[in-house]
Amino acid sequence: MTKPHSLIVLTALVTLAGLACAQQTTVTATVAVMNGKKTKARDASNVVIWLTPTDGTVISPLPAAQSFLRPRLVQKDKSFEPHVLVVPVGSLVQFPNRDPFFHNVFSLFEGKRFDLGLYEAGSTRDVLFDKPGISYIFCNIHAEMSAVVIALNTPYYGISDRRGQVLIPGVTPGRYAMRVWYEGALPDTLSMMTKEITVSGGSSTFGLLRIPAANPPQEHKNLYGRDYTPPSPANPTYVHP
Repeated sequence: MTKPHSLIVLTALVTLAGLACAQQTTVTATVAVMNGKKTKARDASNVVIWLTPTDGTVISPLPAAQSFLRPRLVQKDKSFEPHVLVVPVGSLVQFPNRDPFFHNVFSLFEGKRFDLGLYEAGSTRDVLFDKPGISYIFCNIHAEMSAVVIALNTPYYGISDRRGQVLIPGVTPGRYAMRVWYEGALPDTLSMMTKEITVSGGSSTFGLLRIPAANPPQEHKNLYGRDYTPPSPANPTYVHP
């Protein structure tokens, strides 16, 4: 291939790439978590909104599951950080223990089912989230610990901040199914919020989405389906903070 011809091909590829980027849209929304018909919760964080194509729209490639910055759910001060984690399907999520005592992370509900067993301070276990789904994460020793991992097969998602602001960048214009998840909402409520939307060029907004909050979730059982036993100082899996 001659140099002039190579230059023409390269220029065409760069132009096409530029057009593709120019067509991508930033989608925004505001969510309000409602404690009753008229009362808004002060904290509207951790509402997840995602888009999946319905008309054959070609989406951008999913982020590589082998990313150097692996997603992680850190155990610290008897809690998980972050509380809600959204990852692409195929992601290997790290569960590092940053507490000075043992943890036993598990999930037996929807999404990925696993039991990491007991592991000590300073160590890390990994879980491969190889299919779409919502996984509710707990610790078999500390009942107060909980988190949620949502594995998606679309790169178009956003998580609300405390003010309820959601930002989904780089969306290709087209028709999508918009889905919403919030831990404090009933499944039927979230199902009714699913709808088809059209994303056009430039910018697009869903406006205000009101999410009715249900009653606080009931206490969960441990790994074996039983009530949690209060920790004892004589138990080698527990150390007083």
